[in-house]
Amino acid sequence: MKPHADALVVFGATGDLAKRSLFPALHELQRRGRLDIPVIGVARSVWDDDKLRSYAKQSIQQYAPHGLDAAAFDGLAKELHFVQGEYHHHETYDRLKQLLGGAQHPLAYLAIPPSVFDDVIEGLVKAGINEGGRICVEKPFGRDLASAKELDACVLNAFEEDDIFRMDHFLGKESVLDLLVFRFDNLILEPLWNRHYISSVQIMLAEDFGVEGRGAFYEEVGALRDVVQNHLLALVMLVAMEPPAAPGAQALRDEKVKLLRAMRSIDPKDVVRGQYNGYHKEAGVASDSDVETYVALSAFIDNWRWAGVPFFVRAGKKLKMTATEVVVEFRDPPRPLFRDHKHGSPKRNHFTFRVKPTEGLGLTVQIKEPGDALASAPVELRYSYDDNRESLEETAYERLLGDAIEGDPSLFARADVIEEAWRVVMPVLEHPTPIRRYEPGTWGPKEANAIPDVGWHDPTKA
Repeated sequence: MKPHADALVVFGATGDLAKRSLFPALHELQRRGRLDIPVIGVARSVWDDDKLRSYAKQSIQQYAPHGLDAAAFDGLAKELHFVQGEYHHHETYDRLKQLLGGAQHPLAYLAIPPSVFDDVIEGLVKAGINEGGRICVEKPFGRDLASAKELDACVLNAFEEDDIFRMDHFLGKESVLDLLVFRFDNLILEPLWNRHYISSVQIMLAEDFGVEGRGAFYEEVGALRDVVQNHLLALVMLVAMEPPAAPGAQALRDEKVKLLRAMRSIDPKDVVRGQYNGYHKEAGVASDSDVETYVALSAFIDNWRWAGVPFFVRAGKKLKMTATEVVVEFRDPPRPLFRDHKHGSPKRNHFTFRVKPTEGLGLTVQIKEPGDALASAPVELRYSYDDNRESLEETAYERLLGDAIEGDPSLFARADVIEEAWRVVMPVLEHPTPIRRYEPGTWGPKEANAIPDVGWHDPTKA
């Protein structure tokens, strides 16, 4: 465990990420008594301390999950300071160092575009602020394998790997962490969690909205870079990884990279890319854009546990509903005894882990269908999280920002994990398949329906 940070420096403190996520998270940490360090915002904007405090207050009033707590905000505001300056000017870092005073372990949070990382890291090094400190870097971690390696080389020039906290807020969600606990704290699952009993796994991240004014950004990424290479591969890791050999961050991260190393690079022939009709009319989108707003694919893990089990992954915008879920489909019995030929084969057993919209889990099993016939019918044994949970749980940014301050890297990505994830998707980036059109409000292009042999699970019927 690293030492507790004794100051937090937020580069890009006047930006949208700080407004929507960082200041509300800092407010929650202060409210829970977990923030006891100075917070220094750095940006180009010609602001002062009072302007930053006013911006933070507006942010908290708008986005904090429980509203503004006056006492918590007062405590945060007293520790909130501002440094104005260009990221490539050494004077900016001289003023920052002076304001840091005797801080020995500052945490620098880069809420800025990767294009200015070099300037900031050079400034930190020349001012000596990197010595004894650590750095938190927001995704995206590059846009392909080569740029991810370049980004890592840049950051590693100034910080050791153990001092680099690569932030992906998806990994801090309470419901995503539930999957990790569910996997490894329930022994009843272990005998079944392998290729002998599981026929396939489906992982979906569906959104019923479009790019919401971020057309220019989406033109640079597309669905594959935006959510598949990071969020959905993270879910694949949690579903499929082996139990960590020991408690702690390194053992957990070791198993993640072992799983990805066993994963085949995705074959473009196993991929369908789609784009919703009307995407070209979004602001910032090229009239001839072939950027995907939908992607569906098959992935395979070539190890003893999962050999031959397909992982079907899909993600898209302007689909029928917003939902994120994992569905584990079990194999059929060797000889179904209670088949009702009027209704076809019994529905397979499957386990559903719902991240959103209603967090919970379910197991579909067969029982006798009511009536004279000795035939089976499916029922779902379901658990939905209690309404009080929201008041107790941390937000993703609160959890991850608190962990970075405390020096716990467990929920942050290591360089080798990120590079392996890029390796998995690189063939699709290098040899993209044709774009298929789909209507908003559907489940995507019809060509994707053939990817799973059993059809896609329909969350509207869950």
